Amino acid sequence: MKRREFITLIVGAAAWPLAARAQQPAMPVIGFLHSASDTNPESLRAFRQGLKDTGFVEGENLAVVYRWAENQMDRLPELVAELVHRQVAVLVTVGNATTLAAKATATIPIVFNVNEDPVRLGLVANLARPGGNLTGVNFLAGELAAKRLELLHELVPAATRVAVLVNPANATTADSTLRDLAPAARAVGLQIMVHKTSTSREIDAAFDTFVRERPDALFVNPDPFFMSRRIQLVHLASRHTVPAAYGLREFAEVGGMMSYGPSTADAMRQAGVYTGRILKGAKPADLPVVQSSKFEFVINAQIARMLGLTVPDKLLVAADEVIE
Repeated sequence: MKRREFITLIVGAAAWPLAARAQQPAMPVIGFLHSASDTNPESLRAFRQGLKDTGFVEGENLAVVYRWAENQMDRLPELVAELVHRQVAVLVTVGNATTLAAKATATIPIVFNVNEDPVRLGLVANLARPGGNLTGVNFLAGELAAKRLELLHELVPAATRVAVLVNPANATTADSTLRDLAPAARAVGLQIMVHKTSTSREIDAAFDTFVRERPDALFVNPDPFFMSRRIQLVHLASRHTVPAAYGLREFAEVGGMMSYGPSTADAMRQAGVYTGRILKGAKPADLPVVQSSKFEFVINAQIARMLGLTVPDKLLVAADEVIE
């Protein structure tokens, strides 16, 4: 072999791996946008498990760009624009306001996780065939308000006045909850007192009014912001000795009296599955909206006893978990 031919062969062999690497497809990037803050690692683990179920592992064959609005809803359009500029392959949105802000993005597939009917929110044409670039999970937390109030009344039968916390920054969820609660409260003879809180300081102020108003119980609306402030809420309810009902089991796990609602982990896992399926070529228009089917009724019996309440046997039997 001539020297020139030998050098050409060696150089070509050395360059081949570089060329091969250059031809490999780039790692897909997805955007993850949440209206509150990063305070629920269980949900993120469930989301990543859903991705893994479809063959995607963050850091190995998938990159994720996370953005948290910290309950500053006016920042959502800016955060959406940032993720669109990054040309993410899929945009995952958690929360009603977050998804509504992203809806105008017509070219990027969106997997949402909302807590009420996405048809009523105007996100999809219908549940079976969404028909656009959005699909995802409705975990029904907002639509269970009447049942949650009923359970609270059974646990605190002497109650007549119930304080209700809603987040005005998330107006869609707040309005729909109050719309559903009003007839449910009338049906069982309860008077509701609405407190609008969208900051930690406003939560403190709402509880300060309880000294004067003396509500018999507290109903906390399911909202990503309240989820991020669950330890503060549970602590204040305990300090003011107010029996409280929450929409997610995570509240009962940190000392809330009771919760009734869907499994956020199950909903986030399904969002991860849908994200993976879209990365593999599925179209959002063809993926039916998933309705949560796993609901959890959790009673923290220790907290109930501290509040001087006796949990009825029928509620103990109905509960999915009783925390002692």
